[in-house]
Amino acid sequence: MKVKARVIAFYLPQFHPIPENDEWWGKGFTEWTNVGKAKPLFKGHYQPRVPADLGYYDLRVPESRKAQADMAREYGVEGFCYWHYWFGNGKRLIERPFNEVLASGEPDFPFCLAWANETWKGFAHGMTNRNVLIEQLYPGVEDYIAHFYEVLPAFKDHRYIKINNKPIFMIYKPLGDPEVLVFMETWRKLAIENELEGIYFIGHHNDMKNSLQDIKNSGVDAVNTTRLNNYIINHRTFYQRVQGRLNRLLRGVALSYPYEVMSKYFLSKTEDTQENVFPSIIPGWDHTPRSGIEGLIITKTNPGVFSKHVRDVAKMVSNKEDENKVIFLKSWNEWAEGNYMEPDLKYGKQFLEALKKEIVY
Repeated sequence: MKVKARVIAFYLPQFHPIPENDEWWGKGFTEWTNVGKAKPLFKGHYQPRVPADLGYYDLRVPESRKAQADMAREYGVEGFCYWHYWFGNGKRLIERPFNEVLASGEPDFPFCLAWANETWKGFAHGMTNRNVLIEQLYPGVEDYIAHFYEVLPAFKDHRYIKINNKPIFMIYKPLGDPEVLVFMETWRKLAIENELEGIYFIGHHNDMKNSLQDIKNSGVDAVNTTRLNNYIINHRTFYQRVQGRLNRLLRGVALSYPYEVMSKYFLSKTEDTQENVFPSIIPGWDHTPRSGIEGLIITKTNPGVFSKHVRDVAKMVSNKEDENKVIFLKSWNEWAEGNYMEPDLKYGKQFLEALKKEIVY
């Protein structure tokens, strides 16, 4: 399959129960729990979202993981970027799906890892409070060494995605703590000691309060830009800001703007055309299954406007070296954020077909 760009899709592994989620949310909780309880908050609000072809899968099931990979490959996705949770002192969460993919060799589909180095708080995952559930720690070099050797078998797997012959490793918050720089220096040294050519660190840039240069200065090799909130933070008028706040406080209406308005600010020609800047494809967003009226909704999403967005992103990378024609797809299966490519009952595979039309020759 000849493609215009290397599309790597973020992949959420939280579709299986774990003891911690049982304790925090109730027995048997998975991401489907939030998806299933979602309700429309206004007329025309597309909720709940119901999965179609792949159903309410359990990621402990190998056949489900294979079906996802087969579908992604068919529509032009190069591989999955699994969210990876290491909280320090050896503590991991929701690691089972990826560990089983690694150990079994199936599916035979490229992958990489993105370290979600962020403290979990209740609000972001469906609670009304903002209590800390589990804190992201940076205990020091010994922990970074242990973390490296935990991940090393993945780096050496033939499926692992590389740039410049180095396994790529994304850091969600490259500015999250000064220790991140020590972490990267430690891993680069260990990579050479373990017969790798290095690590290709990619800093995730989704906080519009930071600049692209801030992320570059953090010591990463490249930056993934995700300007989902760019319109909200930088381009609304004063009146729109006040109106949004009043609607939420007085009328109980979640913040919402049309896809065609917000998507105009997803890209930057001066930034995303740079060789070591990798833009994102964003199919949609609706965080209300987790956060109710405090969520953000992108309304009027459809395959047509999404197709134009994909075309625009592909143009941004068209003149780069082939290896650097990287686009991150946010996301493959973030169902509780309304941010997914998997088929649902409303659109079926139309979003996947739009992606393929714009990416595959």
